[in-house]
Amino acid sequence: MNTQADFAAALLDPAHPCPAGLVAWNGSDPASRFAVYRNNVVVSLVDALADTFPVTLATVGDAFFRAMAREFVFAHPPRSPLLSFHGRGFADFVAAFAPAACVPWLADLARLEMLRVEAYHAADAEPLPAAAIAALLADPGRLPGLRLRCHPSAAILRSSWAVHSLWEAHQDDRDPSAVDPCRPEAVLIVRSGFEVATVGLPHAGAAFIAALKRGEHLAAAAQAGQSVDGGFDLALAFATLLHRQMIVAIDSGPGGQDNELHT
Repeated sequence: MNTQADFAAALLDPAHPCPAGLVAWNGSDPASRFAVYRNNVVVSLVDALADTFPVTLATVGDAFFRAMAREFVFAHPPRSPLLSFHGRGFADFVAAFAPAACVPWLADLARLEMLRVEAYHAADAEPLPAAAIAALLADPGRLPGLRLRCHPSAAILRSSWAVHSLWEAHQDDRDPSAVDPCRPEAVLIVRSGFEVATVGLPHAGAAFIAALKRGEHLAAAAQAGQSVDGGFDLALAFATLLHRQMIVAIDSGPGGQDNELHT
């Protein structure tokens, strides 16, 4: 009697023989029918990856992407029925995929696209009203110890490559080949309502927001920005937080746990 594990192992391993004991309703060869079923499953998983990573696909072309995605499917079969998240780990796979070595920014492009998916499916959280934020920030003496909690969808990608410019060039009529990919860029991904924004940031601003996401208090986060660029503009970084409605809570007490302000 075949187990589900045996069937699954054969389904995503082209070198694995057809599971023993299978029969076809019309008397046809079970091995041939199983091969067709296996191919359909793999094609559907590759199609799901193509939907998740359209810019990655466009960068290398359909044939290359599908061959690479097929290898990923065999090496990393889905662990969840939610195919939107099957792409977790794809960027790391791309980074180690030898045929893609000639496109060294490809893995970070895939990371950016997966972060957009993660942001879309992240938990909801109401941003703090601007008046509440202004009231708490009005006391300069309290600012260094504040911890600003960012929206659950917010993520930072700091890359050695121009991933934001490359991604953005595929969203309009610009020619991606005109982008110099060898320019480091930082990107903020955050959702507001049902819309996911992908925003280029100064590297210092990205370091500041990343520190906030780690739970650092405001003084430490500002220091993180200044360590990247001595001219770090804290006011501009705050403007980004407010414009993108990223602040969902402020911990103002000792250790960041007491006197929490939220909606």
